[in-house]
Amino acid sequence: MPQGRSQYGDPPRRPDVVELRVHGVSGADPTVILDRPQVRQVAGDGSGGFHRATGSGGGDRDGVTLEAYRWGDLPSGTVGRTLAMVFLLPFMLSNVAVWMRPTGRRRAAGVSVLCRLLALNLTVLYVVSIAGVALDLLAWRCLGAARCHDPFDSMAGLDSRHVGQRLAVSALLPIAAIALLRLLGARRSGPADNPLWAVEPLVHRLRAIHVAAALAALDLVLLTARRAGGATVATTLLLALSAVVLLTCVGLLAVPGMIDRAATATPATWSARVAAVVAVGLTVATLVVVAHDRRGWPSAAGLPGYAGIAGAALLGQMVLLVLLSGVVLVRPGRVGGRTALPGGLGAAVLAALAVGLTGALSAGLVYQTGELLGGYRSDGGPPLPYRWTLLAFFLHVVATVLLCGAMTLVSLRRRRRAAAAIINRDFPVVPPEAAGRLRLATKTVARARFTEWLGLLAATYAALAVVGLATSLVGRTGREPEELVRQMFGLPAVAVQMGLSGGSYLLAALLLALLAGGVFAYRTAWFRRHVGILWDLGTFWPRAAHPFAPPSYADRAVPELADRISQLAERHAGLLLCGHSHGSALLVLAVLRLPPHVRQRVALLTYGSPLDRLYARLFPAYLNEEVLRAVGERVDWRWINLWRDTDPIGGWVFAAHRPGDPPPDPADPANRVDRRLRDPRDLLPAPGERTAPPLWGHRPGENDPEFRAAVRELTERLPGVG
Repeated sequence: MPQGRSQYGDPPRRPDVVELRVHGVSGADPTVILDRPQVRQVAGDGSGGFHRATGSGGGDRDGVTLEAYRWGDLPSGTVGRTLAMVFLLPFMLSNVAVWMRPTGRRRAAGVSVLCRLLALNLTVLYVVSIAGVALDLLAWRCLGAARCHDPFDSMAGLDSRHVGQRLAVSALLPIAAIALLRLLGARRSGPADNPLWAVEPLVHRLRAIHVAAALAALDLVLLTARRAGGATVATTLLLALSAVVLLTCVGLLAVPGMIDRAATATPATWSARVAAVVAVGLTVATLVVVAHDRRGWPSAAGLPGYAGIAGAALLGQMVLLVLLSGVVLVRPGRVGGRTALPGGLGAAVLAALAVGLTGALSAGLVYQTGELLGGYRSDGGPPLPYRWTLLAFFLHVVATVLLCGAMTLVSLRRRRRAAAAIINRDFPVVPPEAAGRLRLATKTVARARFTEWLGLLAATYAALAVVGLATSLVGRTGREPEELVRQMFGLPAVAVQMGLSGGSYLLAALLLALLAGGVFAYRTAWFRRHVGILWDLGTFWPRAAHPFAPPSYADRAVPELADRISQLAERHAGLLLCGHSHGSALLVLAVLRLPPHVRQRVALLTYGSPLDRLYARLFPAYLNEEVLRAVGERVDWRWINLWRDTDPIGGWVFAAHRPGDPPPDPADPANRVDRRLRDPRDLLPAPGERTAPPLWGHRPGENDPEFRAAVRELTERLPGVG
């Protein structure tokens, strides 16, 4: 092969090095990433692509050619994303939770099973709450004795129909909601070929299971109400078959590893498909039986049996959440030899958030719709389980606010003491005129160190699941909240009403915040930086627990990055991969996909990276020290990680290298990866400058002298370049 020509017969390699920059979750315009006024896209499309500066020499810096990969629009959307922020957020949280499983085989299997059962419960509760509006509120109350506000008391003449027909027609609303979820679950964001995660067979099985369980839950609501007026052979048989379908769905998820196989033709696949088909048939049969059954219905304020089914669904999710919290809190884990979050604790925390949000949204939907339509004016309010759930949501919010405030105050002295020690080592001699800057730097480091307290905060929050379980158990007794609070604590009924109203107002504020976040997250820089970050992190992981969660953009971003790296390695003398924040995780995954002949021409520069500080603790089974060492070995340890003590997100990967720390083992190449940057570089303005150097925190800083020095060092270490 001629010297300088690639192995594929492409044009000879150029003698330059490409510096490929990948931004973090905050997103950035290519002109900002490259620090150039004009750029052009050289690969990709409008959602994600590669950009270079235009003009002669506009893309060169320190002898390297600059290129940027912008992926920030891959997780975004317009109206669909706004709706997803509201309706799919609990599903997304439950899906991310399963990826936070611990490393132990048995515990990981247990966490996976519990997370998937919780995800199934979320779908069931979603359908049950919509059935509460359509069947209990509209068909039973508004078109019955309650007489809601006009025009909901007639509903296109349905008030003249008998109860069975009203219920059958109203059941089309939850069926349409299930169809909408099924449609959303069919979306993809990654390529059909060469995906990062081989989970599509799993997603198909989960989708069939969730659709089957949702339809079975709806059938149970209808058939339980019908049997309250007297059982028949048809209703008994349909009720039994619906229960069998629901138990089959639970069983498919409860057996560890049963639905995880990559093959498409497995017993789990056929079982899931059969369950979905049978569930559709049972739903059609149930609608026909209920609509044509003209027997009398019992006289009741609410739909017979509905409150019991809703209460069972709410109780089930609380039992699963307590079990999950118990599994992950029993044995604390360690990451990289340093104390970390208890293994899998993130799964319990996100599951608790998903459960709390789903319960609150379900209760709020039923509660607020009833208040709007006037369906609860004559019978004391919505079904009892939802009243207890709304009260539990209010108590959770109050307890969380108090917990965060207490943790902030308790940790403040220790954080300030640690920050003062760091800053004093950086600046042993401080002129009097720099005292203000010294205090600012100390406060910034103290705030950044709150990240180390998140483990204790998360563990305490996970333990709050007991509050939800207690309220669910009390709700199953049939006791009214006002009555029980008066007997146990001597508080008047108005106190409970204040809690219910507070929960309702808090939920309304949450919904408005989610809608605002969906609308403005990708239209204004502030929302993009502070709200869109949560969505970007949540949609990074593929659907392994909830099939109706948003699709993973990493299925496209990582293979696209790996392909571009391979192309550039064939065309240029070397390639320097620069990843800021979450961009470093994308690059790490891309490096693990590179073939050996490409890795030989690659170096890695990460900065503001959460790889060890957050990701190795949150996702210990997937991003741990073993994986990070494998990345270093694949690039022959041509890797530098820049970090600052003022950064609340990024940190060191292998060794801190703070002043005064004991020197690490020089024989271990991993200990040469991390480089600590003093921030600020100085407390006073440099000669000729009017302002002091800024505090950079988590900002990238590609123009910093230390960053450019790292670029030159890694460029020289590339084979055939230095």
